[in-house]
Amino acid sequence: MLDIKWIRNHQEQVVEAARNKGLHDFSIEQLLRADEKRRELRQRVDELRTERNRASADIAQFISQKQNQQADNKKEQVRQCNAALNEFEAELRELEAQFHELMLTVPNVVSPETPLGVTDEDNMVIKVVGAPKRFEFEPRDHVRIGEELDLIDIPRGVKVAGTRNYYLKGMGLYLHRAVQQLAIDLLVDKGFTVMDVPLMVREETLIHAAFFPGGKDQTYELTDESKWLVGTSEGPLISYYANEVVDLSKGPIRLAGVSNCFRKEAGSAGRDVRGLYRVHQFAKVEQVILCENDPIIAEKLLAEITENAERILELLELPYRVVAVCTGDMGGKNYKQYDIETWMPSRDNYGETHSSSSLLDYQARRSGIRYMHPEGGLQYVYTLNNTAVATPRILIPLLENHQQADGSIYIPVALRPYMRGMSSIPGN
Repeated sequence: MLDIKWIRNHQEQVVEAARNKGLHDFSIEQLLRADEKRRELRQRVDELRTERNRASADIAQFISQKQNQQADNKKEQVRQCNAALNEFEAELRELEAQFHELMLTVPNVVSPETPLGVTDEDNMVIKVVGAPKRFEFEPRDHVRIGEELDLIDIPRGVKVAGTRNYYLKGMGLYLHRAVQQLAIDLLVDKGFTVMDVPLMVREETLIHAAFFPGGKDQTYELTDESKWLVGTSEGPLISYYANEVVDLSKGPIRLAGVSNCFRKEAGSAGRDVRGLYRVHQFAKVEQVILCENDPIIAEKLLAEITENAERILELLELPYRVVAVCTGDMGGKNYKQYDIETWMPSRDNYGETHSSSSLLDYQARRSGIRYMHPEGGLQYVYTLNNTAVATPRILIPLLENHQQADGSIYIPVALRPYMRGMSSIPGN
């Protein structure tokens, strides 16, 4: 959420952000009309309250002076003020609610460095690490590897739970857990507090994190509970400090959420239907940082969390690239975003496995998260987030890049302590 005072003075910048992000339904005219109407009505309500309070004070004075007629006249004035106030206050509550709903549709502005574009094809590659794997034998994709080594069972996942579901078995589950623990240990060493978060949350939690109102079509609702299943632990981590004043005197707050996640994948029919790339249930280790509202500090922290994710890929011995996400591919809430794409031989291309975002104070304003500024006064924090690792998607490059001619799977050195010391998964 942006500051309405700032919006009034930077209308074109907001309109440009909405246009570049493809948010064609956004209307700044509707927002500003609602803002003007509520301010006018709020002023009228304040005037009536002042009039009522003065009349009430006069009543006491007239009664003390035994001026009963004047007191009765003032009582009638108070009655009329109260009647008008009841009507206007009800209208004001409705206008405030409408205004708030419109404010939730306002996108964040974008950084000057963000490339213009419409789709992920317009993202800008800024870094490439490692070379795509080339094989001297006919490589298998992760589905075939998983089936042949009894690591993954998709048909039975579909039988039990429908499309885009799966079972992980044996060493497949070990790999899944191993990459999570590798990420957790790395982040703990970096000063992050690891948290197991609620997976069923109130709607306001996802509004706070700016996933709603626009992302409801991607989110599973538990209608009988008035709850929603999270698609990332970012929401619960942001709301952990909702409506609080946090202490940043010792530096940024670093949180790491470890959770299962759920996503409808609405609108992706026919896309990435084979395998584990787009599934309804997955697991993530998520980085979230709260810091001072200083753009220089936020930029450094964005680099930090991106480098943490890169380090995990380096430990997994996987080739990857970092891209600056263009305006049309980034979320409405993001100010600046990087994606990390890992080489996936079966796609003969890179596939997104991580995402890093800086949101400035956009989430904090929605969530009411503030801190005491060193120069005095409460101010909203800045927030950032990154996917340290998401699995089973990361199993795609892990299995495909590390397959060997004898059918076995090489296990990266960094994963071996979490894989009972195994250096490879034997082939059949």
